[in-house]
Amino acid sequence: MDSYCDGLKCRECGREYGLEPIFACEFCFGPLEVNYRYEDIREAMSVAGVEAGPNSLWRYSPLLPCSPKYKIDLGAGFTPLIKADRLAKVLGLSNLWLKNDTVNPTWSFKDRVVSIAIARAREFGFDAIACASTGNLANSVAAHAAAAQMDAYVFIPSDLEQGKIVGSAIYAPNLVKVNGSYDDVNRLCTELSMKKHWAFVNINVRPYYSEGSKTLGYEICEQLGWRAPSHIIAPMASGSMYTKIWKSLQELHKIGLIEEPNTRMSGAQALGCSPISTAYKNNTFTFVPQKPNTIAKSLAIGNPADGYYALKQMEETNGHAESATDEEIIEAINLLAETEGIFAETAGGVTIACLKKLVQSGAIHSSEEVVAVISGGGLKTVEAVSEVANNAMLVEANATAFEKETAQRSSQNVR
Repeated sequence: MDSYCDGLKCRECGREYGLEPIFACEFCFGPLEVNYRYEDIREAMSVAGVEAGPNSLWRYSPLLPCSPKYKIDLGAGFTPLIKADRLAKVLGLSNLWLKNDTVNPTWSFKDRVVSIAIARAREFGFDAIACASTGNLANSVAAHAAAAQMDAYVFIPSDLEQGKIVGSAIYAPNLVKVNGSYDDVNRLCTELSMKKHWAFVNINVRPYYSEGSKTLGYEICEQLGWRAPSHIIAPMASGSMYTKIWKSLQELHKIGLIEEPNTRMSGAQALGCSPISTAYKNNTFTFVPQKPNTIAKSLAIGNPADGYYALKQMEETNGHAESATDEEIIEAINLLAETEGIFAETAGGVTIACLKKLVQSGAIHSSEEVVAVISGGGLKTVEAVSEVANNAMLVEANATAFEKETAQRSSQNVR
């Protein structure tokens, strides 16, 4: 059996479609998602079978919407789940884990979704792959397309961090910088998707692409000994990853691999682009699009496609949403690095900053077992924390100069 999915289904009206490169219902324009045969998957999957699988997201292939024979496997997924005792102590938690997706092939969780998107695109017969991106997705699409020998067209806002621009350009895609925000880039790509026979991973292949985020939840449960934690906090841009993690827990229960999850789901956004968090705090399911103004460019989606569903999920799971200022994001990046040795990009800083605020407010209880998703690596966004390099010593090449400088720093309480 190549895959256990039969077609697509509208999340709003329930109309069903075949396995096609489409993303919206023709009747109500609601988003489409993949339909699975869970009874067949229950027969096909077991704990022993998963644990004997590859050390990548493909160990969960029956729950993914594509045939493994079309995969381009750069080794995405099965990233570490780290017990973060030092950070937990600082934050006032007794039990904290970090899902460290900074170690994926292009250093972000986007390798998960692109692995699925490119497999499905190849299965559909596309010979070119494209995306609208705030940076991480562009990096991953460019890398996977290079490995697949497919043409790639990646569209990004022109003001992205240099690390993310270089991180795409190195794979020699058709790199297009657009004057405007991500929402402007996405509108352009939506228009082009109606004219070009390309697989736009987050437009016409979106129902399949988004399923890749589920593997975060599968791994968390497996790494905890096949159980769900009491609380997960994840960064939100479109809201897709946040909602798919919860879907993954429900699926593992549906096929009998974990007990029924009672996990609270909380989301984190940057204050400079926080339409979902703002709606949550205003106690409404109607979010107002925002013009991004934040250093967390990977989360800078002012009109989130899954915003409504993220808000509904918060209510369903008794979760929360929080937002962090640029200053709080930078502080959290430094805190995570100093306590746990993980250098996260700005999105990771958003997650830790918001976790800190939620613990301080009592929204997250100190006794809860919390998993925080760290979604991307810090070398992509060095501009945000480049001032730390100014603290380096500069001495002459002799021990006397070193001892003099360290004594002076000690007296001034400078690290």
